Amino acid sequence: MVELNNHGLLTLFAVVLIAILSAGEIGRLRGRRAVGRGGGDVSTLEGSTLGLLALMIGFTFAMALARFEVRRDAIVTEANAIGTTALRARLLPEPNRSEALKLLKEYAQVRLEVTQSVLDASALNAAIVRSNQIHEKLWQNTIAVAARDPAPVPTGVFIRSLNEMIDSHAKRLAAFHNRVPDIVFLALYGVAIVAFALVGYANGLEKRRVRLPTYLTGAIVASVILLVQDLDRPTSGFISVSQQPMVDVIESMASYQ
Repeated sequence: MVELNNHGLLTLFAVVLIAILSAGEIGRLRGRRAVGRGGGDVSTLEGSTLGLLALMIGFTFAMALARFEVRRDAIVTEANAIGTTALRARLLPEPNRSEALKLLKEYAQVRLEVTQSVLDASALNAAIVRSNQIHEKLWQNTIAVAARDPAPVPTGVFIRSLNEMIDSHAKRLAAFHNRVPDIVFLALYGVAIVAFALVGYANGLEKRRVRLPTYLTGAIVASVILLVQDLDRPTSGFISVSQQPMVDVIESMASYQ
């Protein structure tokens, strides 16, 4: 099956736009040949298909926007979890305190790089592996602290924060991979192509045939579909989730000793 995420947004936009305009031209040619045979049913089909197209665009946009907001909230949650864990790590005795803070600073930087830049599959997997390795090192460090001082404060509160940080990692990773299914976009493409074929056909039946409105409408539809796909891509495109919460945490941790 076609993996749309493997193709650039501008490439998809160009393909969809060409397909829509070509469908309109083909429909217009067919309509010109059918002049005089009646076109009342075509107008009804045209309106119904355009209505279906509008409904599908709205539905897909809602899906993409919901996922975008989940990714944005996940970043805030993870940044807060890392910041809280770093604050409580300062309560630990040496040398565990320095080791935990060092690992947390590296971890925050890794988590920022995961979504701040466009990573290929191998680089993304390497970042995830490194995150898990830091989890393990932090946990081993915590076990050493707990063996010496099992008191609820400060060891207990640090363990609770560390658990929340690890949980937030899993939630953010799930949000990162949660995309609108490709089949939804493929169905949207198909409906758009059929709709503009009917628009062209209906235009071909008219005595006065004007192409410009069809072209403009096709460009608008292709642009809206591009916007929806852009919302659905967290690390590429023109719209991206703000990484400022993670940047703020990294800056605040820089002074921790």
